[in-house]
Amino acid sequence: MTFTLAMLSALWLGILTSVSPCPLASNIAAISFIGRKAHDPRHVLFSGLLYTAGRTLAYVTLGALVTTGLLLGGDISRFLQQYLNQILGPVLILAGLLLLEWIGAGWFNFNLAGSGLQARAAAGGPGWAFLLGILFALSLCPVSAGLFFGGLLPLAAAQQSRLALPTLFGVGTALPVIGFALLIAFSSQQVGKWFNRLASVEKGVRFSTGALFILAGIYYCLRHIYGVFN
Repeated sequence: MTFTLAMLSALWLGILTSVSPCPLASNIAAISFIGRKAHDPRHVLFSGLLYTAGRTLAYVTLGALVTTGLLLGGDISRFLQQYLNQILGPVLILAGLLLLEWIGAGWFNFNLAGSGLQARAAAGGPGWAFLLGILFALSLCPVSAGLFFGGLLPLAAAQQSRLALPTLFGVGTALPVIGFALLIAFSSQQVGKWFNRLASVEKGVRFSTGALFILAGIYYCLRHIYGVFN
């Protein structure tokens, strides 16, 4: 895989994460928080950028720590170089099953930004958007954890990218918030229509990507584990 394709894949994984049910709920909360001062476009845009920065920083820090540990560990690095393609097949299948919601129902949802903190943030300034971005990013559910640990990190390790790919993933997870921040700032009457449209396409995008992940995982298993296409 070329690095350009890896960058596009990381961004797509982030976008897919952003419209998956659990992260979508946190982004909805962020949109409500950011749009509470719709009469002040500069405040809305600044808050949206701070939220994006917070989410990106959280994913970059976590991704860099894990990826650096994988790459610096000599035995682990050699193991990945030798067996990454064999590992990637089952990982893609697992991520696809999570996206299709065939597994993962009833698994933990780890929420660091509860309603109490969100209420305090609503009474504060735009700087709270940065903190909410970090906490929402680290609030894990099966789909977001599967895409990050099962999709992004193996890709980052394979490309030896500690910063670029996690950064694109983080930006992708916040793109809906940035989009709605722009709508709120410049065309608030369109927000409801676009929000409903986003909610309606989420399931189709998630299911089609889940099916694609499973097919790709089966291909990797057949080729790199069973040697079918060699």
